[in-house]
Amino acid sequence: MTNKKEQVTGNKGRRFHYAFFLCSLFFACSSAPKNTGDVYDMRKDAEVQIEMGNAQADRGNYDTALVFINEAMRLAVITDNSSLLIRSGISLGNVLFELGNTEDAFKAWNKALEEANLTGKNEFAAVCRVYIARGKLLSRDAAQSVRDDVNRELALLKSDEMYIALAWTVIGLAEKELGRYDAAEDAVKRALAIHEKNHSLELAAYDWFMIASFRSLSGNSGGAIRALENAIEYDRRTENSWGLANDWQALGDVQKKAGNLDAAGAAYSRAANIYRAIGNAEAAERALKRRE
Repeated sequence: MTNKKEQVTGNKGRRFHYAFFLCSLFFACSSAPKNTGDVYDMRKDAEVQIEMGNAQADRGNYDTALVFINEAMRLAVITDNSSLLIRSGISLGNVLFELGNTEDAFKAWNKALEEANLTGKNEFAAVCRVYIARGKLLSRDAAQSVRDDVNRELALLKSDEMYIALAWTVIGLAEKELGRYDAAEDAVKRALAIHEKNHSLELAAYDWFMIASFRSLSGNSGGAIRALENAIEYDRRTENSWGLANDWQALGDVQKKAGNLDAAGAAYSRAANIYRAIGNAEAAERALKRRE
């Protein structure tokens, strides 16, 4: 699998961006207590490695991300830290999935779930199961079963709104696979409300990106364009260059589908300029080829 981002009109698009962003929050370390005699050096280093790995993955640099996350996993093992084992395992699964190594991705996610079960904390395990369900959905497994499974996990996700939002996002993607585009939009708008309330603008941009996909698939090109304009606004506010390039490329796809070839060409060119400016000439070339 390459790391290209596919059309908003129905393929993977930016779907895993959310997973990487949330892994940056997952079981984040609190500051170390003073004068306890504890040593936190390796655990802090592991946190940094996970954050750097997720940041690289957000930019589509999956091979580089894998280096950081594998080091985080090594540090998690030698410190025997459950939270780090879970968090690095989920990140590892996400990167492996993007690299096309689906079998090992599920092994990593399931190993994280096993560790979560050992903690005896149901919410940790529920979060892991939501990530596994997300992977099954993107692997085109039965969407109805994924939707039902994640609905059950929602009852366990009580303390962290961001993971409740993740669950609604996965439900929305499942509804999309089932062809229920209005239900998909309703689910993702529940996530959007949480993200906007918490000023998580980058995630709100991703929500609007998904909503644009649902609207485009249902034939509502005008609504898809408005949704992408909202995504662009939020990605600009957070200076999310990779997201902006994907937004403009998706806008080109929608305009092209609607027969607005001049507007499509302008959007593709803008996407290509951003890809090129962030050092991804290959993605820039692919964006320009979409005009054909």
